[in-house]
Amino acid sequence: MLRSAGMRFLIVGLLALFMFIPLFFVGEIVGERADYSRRTIEEVGQEWGGRQVIAGPRLILPLEGPQTRNERREKIDPVTGERTFEQVAVTEILRRGEIYVYPRSFDATISSESEVRSRGIFEVPVYTAVATMGFDFDVSGAEALLEDREAILWDAAGLDVSLTSNRALRGAARLSTGKTELPLEPRAGDDIGGITANVGDPRSLGRMELVLGFNGAEQLMIAPVGRNTVLEMTSDWPHPSFTGTFLPDGSEVSDEGFSARWTIPHLARGLPQLSRDDNDRIARSEAMGVRFFQPNDFYQKAYRAARYGILFIALTFLSVLLIENRQGRPAHPVQYILIGLAQSVFVLLMVAYAEQIGFGAAYALSAGATVVLLSLFGAWGLKLGRRTLVLALMLTVLYGVLYLILQSADYALLAGSTLAFGALAGTMYATRNEDWYGPPKDPTKKSVRGGLFGGRTPEAPPPWSDSGTGSEDRAGSANPAGSPPPSPGK
Repeated sequence: MLRSAGMRFLIVGLLALFMFIPLFFVGEIVGERADYSRRTIEEVGQEWGGRQVIAGPRLILPLEGPQTRNERREKIDPVTGERTFEQVAVTEILRRGEIYVYPRSFDATISSESEVRSRGIFEVPVYTAVATMGFDFDVSGAEALLEDREAILWDAAGLDVSLTSNRALRGAARLSTGKTELPLEPRAGDDIGGITANVGDPRSLGRMELVLGFNGAEQLMIAPVGRNTVLEMTSDWPHPSFTGTFLPDGSEVSDEGFSARWTIPHLARGLPQLSRDDNDRIARSEAMGVRFFQPNDFYQKAYRAARYGILFIALTFLSVLLIENRQGRPAHPVQYILIGLAQSVFVLLMVAYAEQIGFGAAYALSAGATVVLLSLFGAWGLKLGRRTLVLALMLTVLYGVLYLILQSADYALLAGSTLAFGALAGTMYATRNEDWYGPPKDPTKKSVRGGLFGGRTPEAPPPWSDSGTGSEDRAGSANPAGSPPPSPGK
């Protein structure tokens, strides 16, 4: 029973499940390398400028209004000289907050040039960009937000632009209205960077233009702060991934770079045009833009290889089981474990070489080495003889299918499930005549039925069987030589 075909099939299945353990540790190692790569990219990116998010410009109108408070004052009676105290109402003019006004129209053009910075074996895409923003403000509705006896300090109005970090600012930084340039200052007292400018009475201002030069890494975003926003973005980076609250109306991507255009109306955003509340975080949350995507993210492919690894190990075990049973010489469980470990190490080889020479070449090298190793092991270790070619062909097909699965994430589940179903159907067909309870095949005897595990071997009939013997043989068996026949009367 323990050496029956069915029991050996179950043992090989348990060995395949056992290979979850090395695959788990392989996945942990891949995860550690991916985390290390991510930390390195973030460090280099932060040193260059980080992920830039521009929110603004917006107009800030300071308010003032009267405030009355009771003050205790000392009073001396001029006749008696007696000291007394009285409560006096004192009215002061104090600052009472701000009104935030976003542009009526906002047109932005951002052009960037990319380059790749290296740290160790890792490459980080960074960029240098210039943003040109044209805008104007409509402040006619600001006074409707005033409370009792409040007034707007028009001459103290300021302009504010929010940035991820002021350390990223490079090159041009200019604010102009008509032919007049206004000085810019860094915004202080906030955990978010930015610039400010005193613009004076905005009612006399026309259209304004702000030009900013800055560095950044990985991502470039801008908030649609205008009642009507138009954004045009160009870059020489050939692998953009458009992201954010709004996707572009149209884009063109080529090996020379990309261009994209957004048009955002007022009703599509959740940002009030005028407000007494600081909605800077809301504006930043609605930013749109592009991520400078790295197409050769082989760590994600290695994750998928580890997840699909148990399927390919099980298929390899099944193939070896079906092939070697034709030989009549079963493989030892240790040999199956060695085969599974070789396929687990394949994922580590792929990641290690991909960090140096790229995913395509690393996969070809690692898969080729694994196929050669297992083929030699089949010939010399399992003694498969000419059937080693069948094993080599099967491994080549498996790793070819795995490459297609890793290259296409969208169709990975479809390809993997189809492969598993096909392998299951093929196994069911190949073992349709198998005697799962029977003993293993004896290669010196001919099977009655042609199962892959040897079928049934004819056995010698027992002495009491009628098959293959005549009546004379039965009589001879009942009366040994030299014994008298029984008497008829007995």
